[in-house]
Amino acid sequence: MSTLDCIGAAFHALRANVLRSVLTALGIIIGVAAVIVMVAVGAGAESRVRDVIKSLGANLMFIVPGSGASGGARLGRGTVLSLTEDDAAAIRADIPSVLYAAPSVRGSGQVVYGNLNWSTTIYGITPDNLDAREWVIDGGRRIRAEDLRAAGKVALLGATVREKLFGDGDPVGQSIRIKRVPFKVVGTLREKGETPMGRDQDDVIFVPLSTAKKRVIGGRRISGRLVSMIVVKVRNGDELEEAEVAITELLRQRHRIRPGDKDDFGVRNLAELLQKREESSRIMSLLLAAVASISLIVGGIGIMNIMLVSVTERTREIGLRMAVGASGRDVLAQFLTEAVVLAVVGGIVGIAIGLVGAQVSADIAGWPMLVQGNSVLLAVGVSGVVGVFFGFYPARKAARLNPIDALRHE
Repeated sequence: MSTLDCIGAAFHALRANVLRSVLTALGIIIGVAAVIVMVAVGAGAESRVRDVIKSLGANLMFIVPGSGASGGARLGRGTVLSLTEDDAAAIRADIPSVLYAAPSVRGSGQVVYGNLNWSTTIYGITPDNLDAREWVIDGGRRIRAEDLRAAGKVALLGATVREKLFGDGDPVGQSIRIKRVPFKVVGTLREKGETPMGRDQDDVIFVPLSTAKKRVIGGRRISGRLVSMIVVKVRNGDELEEAEVAITELLRQRHRIRPGDKDDFGVRNLAELLQKREESSRIMSLLLAAVASISLIVGGIGIMNIMLVSVTERTREIGLRMAVGASGRDVLAQFLTEAVVLAVVGGIVGIAIGLVGAQVSADIAGWPMLVQGNSVLLAVGVSGVVGVFFGFYPARKAARLNPIDALRHE
């Protein structure tokens, strides 16, 4: 009996009981669809993390002030400002692997344009901040060194602030008020999206560091050379850990911290944080795919069950075929082919449902679901393997029937 004859006989037998065949294949269909959707979700999550890494900038570290205490109560990190512009200059000068060490101050306030207003985050920065964080100017110009020296009242608007205050209009050259201080908009920033923590990176205004200290954010808390944060960009990602150790040693020396005492600052290696998030997303997607794969096993058991029933129902047919010359090998091939065809057809239907499910999930989650070709091929392959594995026992049972006993079966 040729392979084509086996496949034709398999389709004929499955068409004879369409509803039963569909219900039998349902486990395979659900399993394959679930695996494809889960793998697509995982790949989309990893892609999302990579996009976030790209938006934040490559090879970055954030140096933030340490924590303090008041009345015996320990306060959160950043409550005691211990970093200065001179620290940033020393890091840039003394550590060869550092490309930029950009100080900044941070605050919040109301921004007004005409009869519109918006509460946003205000950063006082140096030109190096834009390079370190890889901000792209979408219109106008960037903040320059002369703006810093002259404490110029100029501002760069993030995409969210620009939309809230100006809509589709061009803000470059317009005057706005930040905490009642007039500023001229000299440029706008290209959209970056959200941080890993869900904060909108575009809901910001950048002004020169000197201007922020003197007119917007400064006061008793931020005075003189103090800053809220230092952004460090390393030349090569492989040098991040080495640079982190060197920065820690340098700042401990500059801040006169004795051996054994706690640091009055913190160094956050962004690459490590985002790598852990990416690994977590990958592990979660693998776990979800493993759970979804259980449906394939359940579907395979369903195939075995139905094939055993089919062997019992068709015992006389098997005996008749053997009586007219069919060998046990032919019977084995026929029933094994039926199981494989049932599993593969279920797998193909599951792939179609999985692709639709991945698209629906993408629309709901708001990020792309990446359906990988190898996952589709794997799903079809696994379906065939399930059909062979769970169909072999019923097929072998059919092939070992005694023709005389089979013909007497009622």
